[in-house]
Amino acid sequence: MTDAVKEINAFSPYRLSVAPMMDWTDRHCRSFHRVLSRRARLYSEMVTTGAVLHGPRDRLLAFSPAEHPVAVQLGGSDPADLARAARIAADYGYDEVNLNVGCPSDRVQDGRFGACLMREPGLVGDCVAAMKAAVRVPVTVKCRIGVDDQGEEALDALAEAVVAAGVDALVVHARKAWLQGLSPKENRDVPPLDYPRVAALKRARPTLPIAVNGGIATIPDALGHLSAVDGVMIGRAAYGDPAILLEVDPTLFGEAAPVADAFAAVEAFAPTIADALAEGVRLHTITRHMLGLFNGRPGARAYRRHLSTVGTQSDAGLRDLRDAVAMVSRDWPEATRAA
Repeated sequence: MTDAVKEINAFSPYRLSVAPMMDWTDRHCRSFHRVLSRRARLYSEMVTTGAVLHGPRDRLLAFSPAEHPVAVQLGGSDPADLARAARIAADYGYDEVNLNVGCPSDRVQDGRFGACLMREPGLVGDCVAAMKAAVRVPVTVKCRIGVDDQGEEALDALAEAVVAAGVDALVVHARKAWLQGLSPKENRDVPPLDYPRVAALKRARPTLPIAVNGGIATIPDALGHLSAVDGVMIGRAAYGDPAILLEVDPTLFGEAAPVADAFAAVEAFAPTIADALAEGVRLHTITRHMLGLFNGRPGARAYRRHLSTVGTQSDAGLRDLRDAVAMVSRDWPEATRAA
């Protein structure tokens, strides 16, 4: 990277983000992740344009101001519908609108959006252009490096189309998606990772902010990728072991973490949980996103078991969460957490 590009990289809003994940990154998950990092960029679950335009918008799009910076991910392929949905999302206050060009599920293919759009870069460009004309917040795209038997030119063609349309950043999952023969779950692991392909795209387009996604398990790993691209998006690692987000602000931004450790994170999050419980939200709806918080510590299994049994009962509350936390050992060197 040139010095100029490195300077852009150092202050990129996409430096570290948590991926949009269906059934996982809901508003409770995002609120919890924000307790662990002030700087990580958070993404909603994918929301289809049909759901935004005709469904229960408040339930789908509402979020807490504490979640900023937060982006919404849209699924769709009709430029006019995407423009309308983007405008609605921007009016809710999202900091970014992201277009899904990477999901390989059958439902998404049947709707002609997600990863199958890698075959239609011109249409993706039209979608981005329509969204850009509708909103003032950044419009970004999350894609794969290709689908099925596509060659390297697929990613170049998509990048060319969205750059011409004015895209603000591109997030690339560094695997192909196999739309025939692999399940969505298999598509997250089976196709080989090709980080050099994403780095090559960055070299070819040094002024386009590019983030890499796929298989990145630790914050030190993320730091290593930042010598080649502007940002890193992590997904399952952050969800399954959320305590790694405590490393984001010190390691990637040179700032103190918001809380001292995982125990302090629970207490910092407790008022938000109390507010949700008062609104009728069940404890497990929130704490299911916290099950991996103490991974590796003595007592972590008992913590998970308690939240998965007692914590799922209709009258479960903060006391039950604190009872679960009390089962975890505090006498444990942080350096052994990932062991």
